Amino acid sequence: MFKKVYYIVLLLLVVCSSCDFKLKANDDDDDPSNLKVERYDRLESRYVITGDFSALQQMNTEYPIETRTLVEKMLRIGDVSDHDISERFLRFYQDSTLQTLVSDVELEYANMDDICQGLRKSFTTLREWIPKLPLPRVYTQIGALDQSIVVGDQMIGISLDKYLGAKYPIYKKFNYSSEQLETMNRSYIVPDCISFYLLSLYPLKNYDSRTQLEKDLHMGKVMWVTNKVVGSDVFDTDYIRMINRYMKKHPRVTVEQLLESDDYRQIQ
Repeated sequence: MFKKVYYIVLLLLVVCSSCDFKLKANDDDDDPSNLKVERYDRLESRYVITGDFSALQQMNTEYPIETRTLVEKMLRIGDVSDHDISERFLRFYQDSTLQTLVSDVELEYANMDDICQGLRKSFTTLREWIPKLPLPRVYTQIGALDQSIVVGDQMIGISLDKYLGAKYPIYKKFNYSSEQLETMNRSYIVPDCISFYLLSLYPLKNYDSRTQLEKDLHMGKVMWVTNKVVGSDVFDTDYIRMINRYMKKHPRVTVEQLLESDDYRQIQ
């Protein structure tokens, strides 16, 4: 069963950027074919490896929400308003393991054209099925092996340090299961972005009072849609198969109706 941890925080929508650092506003931001991945990780890498203060300034001015999320919610090293937070942030990443991790991320993900293309294709398909689906801003970061994907209000943060491959040496130092390691590679980035983003848009109502079966079916529903979006059975669980059987018996049920439904009695 798919057990990747995801983390949802409330973020603010800011103007879209490209796969580089330059911020730009245009009328095409709502077109899935123009979706970009913002390389926040490169600014982060510049600062923690070289101590380049201009990189930190860009992080704070161009990516204030991303920086706050990383510092306060993921690394949990203090408040971005703390007078010494920049020094604390830099010291945190001076750990030899993290320095290696940062360098390896920048080497492995020097080019992300395949990820950009995969996201564009996936969100184009989702828009065909769900015309009013809001498009997210997507950015990359290095999160010190914390959450794989951070999702919020029309924003998706990809922690590239969690996608360096099942055989990545540093992962062996941590208690990852073989099941978790299987998902910690490049091919899971796009499916994870889609599934976690859909979960943020279509959460299970009254989650705490729902049965475990309902929770599993809800997750299975999102994974089933994700598989259809990316055109591959990336995720495979009994609950996904239950959703698949249900959809075959009810061909008139649309993807949007499936995601909006909160009644699992017919599926059980």
